[in-house]
Amino acid sequence: MYAINWMAVVAASLVGFAIGFIWYGPLFGKPWMASVGMTEEDAQAGNMGKIFGFTFVFQFIMAFCLAMFFYGSGDPEASAMITAGTGSFYGFLTGFGWVAMAIGVNALYEQKSWKYIFINGGFWVVVFTLMGLILGAWK
Repeated sequence: MYAINWMAVVAASLVGFAIGFIWYGPLFGKPWMASVGMTEEDAQAGNMGKIFGFTFVFQFIMAFCLAMFFYGSGDPEASAMITAGTGSFYGFLTGFGWVAMAIGVNALYEQKSWKYIFINGGFWVVVFTLMGLILGAWK
């Protein structure tokens, strides 16, 4: 039996929207747009329903997979070891070690800037750390 809290998975899925609003807005919006060659007009021309809809689906899958790593064995002893602290640590390792490094590899071959790598990789490190925190704290 899997002991996954589905409300925590939904909450962890939504955290990327909140962080993204700040990260790709006031914090790094202009440098990110410059690094991808996008203008304000380009950004506003996107299909927001499609973008936000698929973003939620993809982030839900990410949060679910992270929850499966934490609780998927169904072992109560292993699940009990996951706390807010360990969840955020494992989330950080996921964001940094897998996602940010994968972005870095792709960006090197695409000849993107280090700015691009740090902005996008850093975003996912923060998001996965918070996903892990939510999933670890809200059992």
